[in-house]
Amino acid sequence: MADRGPLLHALSILPEYLRNAPTESGAVIDYRDWQVPLGRRFRALKLWMVIRHYGVEGVRHHVREHVKLAQEFVEWVRTDDDWELAAPAPLNLVCFRHRGGDEINRRVMDKVNADGRIFLTHTKLDERLTLRLSVGQTHTERRHVEMAWRLLREAAG
Repeated sequence: MADRGPLLHALSILPEYLRNAPTESGAVIDYRDWQVPLGRRFRALKLWMVIRHYGVEGVRHHVREHVKLAQEFVEWVRTDDDWELAAPAPLNLVCFRHRGGDEINRRVMDKVNADGRIFLTHTKLDERLTLRLSVGQTHTERRHVEMAWRLLREAAG
């Protein structure tokens, strides 16, 4: 496509958690904007395919396991003096941050993401950079969440 600008402008939605330096600079092409948006019918189709693949009990098992693992991570954050929860985490998305401020949180996120073993997203809550860890990949086990916590604390120094 010679000029992808009009297509991207028409289909793009860019929340804070998807903003990053490579995308902002144009160094990478974000193909997420080159598709039909996930409207109601397409979300329904996606859910139908997941239920058909795993079955209702399989979906329940995965959701319960991911919530349980996220809640373990929540407890580790709560009991560490250097970290804090930024929002309630009733399901599998945990919003948290280092108490040292935005600069250290940015550095931690960049270092952990550059390592490649886990990937974090971010958002802004109360005008403060907040890290987001989502436990939800099919094969995620406790050891993966433990590794994420170890990598975060190491990156914070």
